[in-house]
Parts: sequence; structure tokens; C-alpha cells
Amino acid sequence: MSDNPPPGFDLGDYETQEKMVREGLWTKLRRAIGSIDFAREAVAAWYCARDPATPARVKAILIGALAYFILPTDVIPDVLIGLGFTDDAAVFWAAWQAVSSHITEDHRQQADIALERQDIEKSN
Repeated sequence: MSDNPPPGFDLGDYETQEKMVREGLWTKLRRAIGSIDFAREAVAAWYCARDPATPARVKAILIGALAYFILPTDVIPDVLIGLGFTDDAAVFWAAWQAVSSHITEDHRQQADIALERQDIEKSN
């Protein structure tokens, strides 16, 4: 059995994932905002991952989860109404549970400001 991921599922290294998240987070949130209830947490996770005080392990977990959320090809296609974001939510929830103690009120406030500036309603 090959160690290579199936086509479309290769998230690449940390730098590739970080670039993917930086370039795709807002676009994905705009498209998905009515279908997800974790927009604020996703943006807070982004600010936590960019915080120099955040440990590298935590950054890697958050960037990996956000990259999976942005990935256009995943286990359950996002276009399936009612199911499309369940795998994204599960991956993000697991990452959040592992590192949520590192996400501060400052990260959440930055997320609120960014969501307002991007004119994206937050569900929480």
C-alpha cells in the first residue's frame, strides 16, 4: 500500500498549509457561512496560529485543521447539503479540543473584528 495520499488530499508541509489557509480562509467562510457554526472559532484559531507566543505544535494542529476545512476535495464533499461540512467540523472540533487552552480572548476579539470587517456573520 502506498504512503502517498489520494489525489486532492495532500495538504503538503506546514508552509504550504499556512499559505493555503492565508489565501483561502475568507473565501471559504463567505461560501460556507450559512452551513457552518464554527466561523468565529475558525478565525480565532487562525489568529492563534499566527501569534508568535503560540507553541509550534499548536500552530501545526490549527493550520492542519484549517487547511482541511479549506481543501476543496475532502472525505465528504462540501456541496452535499446537510452533510458536506460534517467532516470539516469533526476535524476542526478535534483540533479545537486538543489546543483550545491556547486560544485566548484576544484571539477571539481579533476574530470578531475580522469577521465584521469582512462582513461575514458569525454564528457564535
